Amino acid sequence: MNRPVPNPGILDIAPYTPGKSPVPEPGRKVFKLSANETPFGPSPKAIAAYKHAADHLEDYPEGTSRILREAIGRAYGLDPDRIICGAGSDEVLNLLAHTYLGQGDEAISTTHGFLVYPIATMANGARNVIAAETNFTADVDAILKAVTPRTKLVWLANPNNPTGTYIPFDEVKRLRAGLPAHVLLVLDAAYCDYVSRNDYEMGIELVATSENTVMTHTFSKIHGLAALRIGWMFGPAHIIDACNRIRGPFNVSTPAMVAAIAAIEDTAHQQMSKLHTEKWRNWLTDEISKLGLKVTPSVANFVLIHFPTEKGRTADEADAYLTRRGLVLRGLKNYRLPHALRMTVGTEEANRLVVDALRDFMAGK
Repeated sequence: MNRPVPNPGILDIAPYTPGKSPVPEPGRKVFKLSANETPFGPSPKAIAAYKHAADHLEDYPEGTSRILREAIGRAYGLDPDRIICGAGSDEVLNLLAHTYLGQGDEAISTTHGFLVYPIATMANGARNVIAAETNFTADVDAILKAVTPRTKLVWLANPNNPTGTYIPFDEVKRLRAGLPAHVLLVLDAAYCDYVSRNDYEMGIELVATSENTVMTHTFSKIHGLAALRIGWMFGPAHIIDACNRIRGPFNVSTPAMVAAIAAIEDTAHQQMSKLHTEKWRNWLTDEISKLGLKVTPSVANFVLIHFPTEKGRTADEADAYLTRRGLVLRGLKNYRLPHALRMTVGTEEANRLVVDALRDFMAGK
């Protein structure tokens, strides 16, 4: 057949599959708890800034996201010139892969790492190498063992999605120290805003003191701006320069920029969301565990629930049961977790309904 043929390896990539989006039904309340979205939405100040930007939709955005980079710099004490913004952190991750990976290279991710990592790796002709986890947590020794002369990049989500686990900063530093100098370490800190552990650091210190580490973050989680697609990266000047050379012009819209600035400056909204998440994450872990189900300890805004394999108690059956009750969780077969569901921490009402439904499910009602 004479037709265009994709580059080698493209058709071997499993497409990214997002969490289910429920279809509204008249008279039925549905809770979407499958995509780790905040139940509170964005800051009202971010909504106001977004609406105000609608008066000038005929104008191109400023091409370097300068005002947003400066706002991020103020919030975290960073040099704006060492920040790059993108259409979600997904775009930034793909920029890194496109810049540093090619045919014959290898990139390492962990067993249950974020699905974008292998996609970005393989899309650039590189091989995705999986390092085994320990107790659903990244294992530094396993990652270092997987390094070969072809390794060019290591992806590390910390905290990790979908497990909710993290590794302490000392372990991150040990990982960096054990990697060859030419290997780029990518610290994906999408869920860092929910962590309250003294031994955790999102990666800024390591990036600031090295030439081969970057840290990425997003406005999709605690800031509630997932629909606007805004992410960013802090890195060494030479990496930012290289990625900017292939970054598309005007890749972040003006409404997204101004909404993100308002969101990052509304610290009260962030703190409210964090406190709610901590309270109900702990509650969900305790209450679901009482039902005889294992819950992996999480520091993020979701919990990983493990189900038995016996008929009548499986994750697939629980998923269907919950969905019939208007409670939409995330199945994880594509994350190599066929016997688990991931649940986003929701409103008090949603959280209590899930526990009640799981109680009935486990009781065979």
